[in-house]
Amino acid sequence: MTENKPLTRREQRMRIIEILYQFDMGVTPEPSQEVYVDETVQNVLADQLQIDQILESVLENYKLKRISTVDRAILRLACYELRDTQTPAEIIIDEALRLTHIYTDLGDHKSVSFNNKVLDKMYKQIRGKA
Repeated sequence: MTENKPLTRREQRMRIIEILYQFDMGVTPEPSQEVYVDETVQNVLADQLQIDQILESVLENYKLKRISTVDRAILRLACYELRDTQTPAEIIIDEALRLTHIYTDLGDHKSVSFNNKVLDKMYKQIRGKA
């Protein structure tokens, strides 16, 4: 008999990004059976218009649709967490950059650098730090 070990927070974030990616690609994924994951996905999707407006406002010379689908999912999750949770910003940003490194970095660190700039501007806008 195998025990289902609870997912770590990073594993939960990875699952959230996978689900958000699927929704963005027009696929309706199966529920994850993880309450935190499912609730977070529903919250991000429910507020996606406002989240996307925040992202658009901090992008320079970019439109949200130009960003890769995976990076959009990572940034949407980070925006939601910065805006709607009590998780320290340093953890949210660090996790978003680690996930960028895992999913979209091609070894040149361009994705990580780009997302880091977006995350910094988003943090300043959402949490009011100048």
